[in-house]
Amino acid sequence: MDLVLLGAPGAGKGTQGALLAEALGAPKIATGDMLREAVRQGTPLGLQARAVMDAGQLVSDDIVLGLVRERLQSDAAAGAIFDGYPRNVAQARALDGLLGEAGRRIESVVYIDVDDDAIVRRMSGRTTDPETGIVYHHEHNPPPAEIAPRCIQRADDEERTVRHRLEVYRESTAPLVDYYRQAGVPVHKVDGTRAIPEVQAEILGLLGR
Repeated sequence: MDLVLLGAPGAGKGTQGALLAEALGAPKIATGDMLREAVRQGTPLGLQARAVMDAGQLVSDDIVLGLVRERLQSDAAAGAIFDGYPRNVAQARALDGLLGEAGRRIESVVYIDVDDDAIVRRMSGRTTDPETGIVYHHEHNPPPAEIAPRCIQRADDEERTVRHRLEVYRESTAPLVDYYRQAGVPVHKVDGTRAIPEVQAEILGLLGR
């Protein structure tokens, strides 16, 4: 199954994506994770990405699409859960073309809905382990005591930045809901404010699992 997870930053896509990957036996594709891993390994695309990032620029869609192509030809050859990608309609069309080359298509979209104020509360409480990239939350999932001193709050988790990211999301990513609906892809909207197991159970039920 090729599945797209949509939702604002902090809606829970990463958490639900990881759980779905385990339940469905398909890898989760998060482009941020792929970029960091490609840079760490020094792959050809990783080296390109690093040069762009070192210059203070955004990594191009072509580089990201190249990374996705590599995954679709390796561990995601039988299906994937796309977490936070595509981010806009242009990327969605490019992904459709890439999947089409392999005779595949996006079969379902899960839209995790959480209101802005709840997201601000979630994200302003987040803290990240800079060594592993694992994200914790002061209230819901505090970091282990032995690593807590090294954990930091990322600048993009500060309230002002979060609200700006939500504005960008509404302008660029939210239109994907209409894009997929018009393409005839089932779009399942779920309430992401509930407990993680409840959200996961509803998603699996909507997917017939």
